[in-house]
This record gives sequence, structure tokens and C-alpha cells, in this order.
Amino acid sequence: MEIDKRDRQLLSFLQADCRISNADLAASVGMSASALWRRVRALEDAGVIERYGAMVNPLAMGLSFEAIVHVQLVRHDPEKITEFERAIADSQDVQECYATTGSADFHLRVLCRDLAAYNEFLDDFLFRLPAVSSAQTNVVLKALKRNRPTAT
Repeated sequence: MEIDKRDRQLLSFLQADCRISNADLAASVGMSASALWRRVRALEDAGVIERYGAMVNPLAMGLSFEAIVHVQLVRHDPEKITEFERAIADSQDVQECYATTGSADFHLRVLCRDLAAYNEFLDDFLFRLPAVSSAQTNVVLKALKRNRPTAT
């Protein structure tokens, strides 16, 4: 699907507030409500819009500890990597995970209640995964930019 300027504008409005009414969104991008609905449906069907969701404030949820964890694996055994990836996908503490180039194999963004809960995450979860060789933690002091819309 080719994304044009109007699609980008529409996506930008949806990323800012996915609860915006169809009528308000149509007026914002200068389309009829029915044409807008068809265009949004086409973006969903094409996989451009993956899902809709709410942005939740971690502090309001009692999650005051945030870290970026750089994980190195023991070796690149496909079975161990698959087991690692499944465990990470199932973890409630891991918010994001990226396989990257460089000295670490994976980078995790982890949210926990506090430092004690993070230590439990390390001891009872991460270091029990057979593929994990080591992990380096960078504590997040302040989030300067988070969840920036990508449509513009």
C-alpha cells in the first residue's frame, strides 16, 4: 500500500489520540466520514495500523524502576535463542526487546516496582535462562522522549 500525505496526517492524528471520533478525524483531515472509514480500514487491512491501545503512565501503576538491559548470550544455539525469545515475550517486566548488532545480543526495556523487584527479575528470571551469559544494566534516570508518533 502506498502511503500518501493524507494517510500520514490521518495516522498522526490517530497516534496522538486513537479515541478520536470518526467524524472529528474526518474533519481534521478534510474527508467525508465514510471515505475516512474506508481509508482507515484499508490501513488496518494492509498492516500499517497494527493495533490500537492506551498509553499507561508507569509511575501511576507503581512501576518506579526502569532500566535498559544489555544481554549477551552464551552461544548462538537456535534452541536456546528460541527459548530465550519465548521467555522474554512472556515476561510482564520486559516492555520491549530488540535483537541488535554490537557487543550485546539483545536490549531489553524493563519496568519493575523497585530495585528489589528488579533484583528478583534478574535472579529468578533472566539469569535462569540457559542462553544468558551476562547482562549489563543501565538505570533510566529520566525519559526525555517516549513513544513518538512515526507517521509524520
